[in-house]
Amino acid sequence: MQAQINGTVIAESDETIVVEGNHYFPPSSLVLEHFTETDHATSCFWKGKASYYTITVNGDRHENAAWYYQEPKKKAKKIQDYVAFYPVVTVSS
Repeated sequence: MQAQINGTVIAESDETIVVEGNHYFPPSSLVLEHFTETDHATSCFWKGKASYYTITVNGDRHENAAWYYQEPKKKAKKIQDYVAFYPVVTVSS
C-alpha cells in the first residue's frame, strides 16, 4: 500500500492493518521529512487517545492529516503507533 499527496509518496508498506476502513501504516514506513507532530488530540471510545501529524509536501501543509495511537486501549493494541490518514491523502495498492 502507498499513501500519497499529489503524487508524492509519504508512506509505503505491505504490512498495513485495516481498521474501520482505514489503512494503518507501520511507523517505519513513513517518509519522516513530511511529518510534524502536533498538539491536537481526539478520543475514540474503543481505541483511546489519538495523536496527530501535520503533513507537508512541496510547501503545502495539511494540518492534522494523519493520526496514531501511542497508548491504545487493549482492543486496539495491534495498531499502536501505526499511522492512518484523512482523505487529503490518497491510499492505494
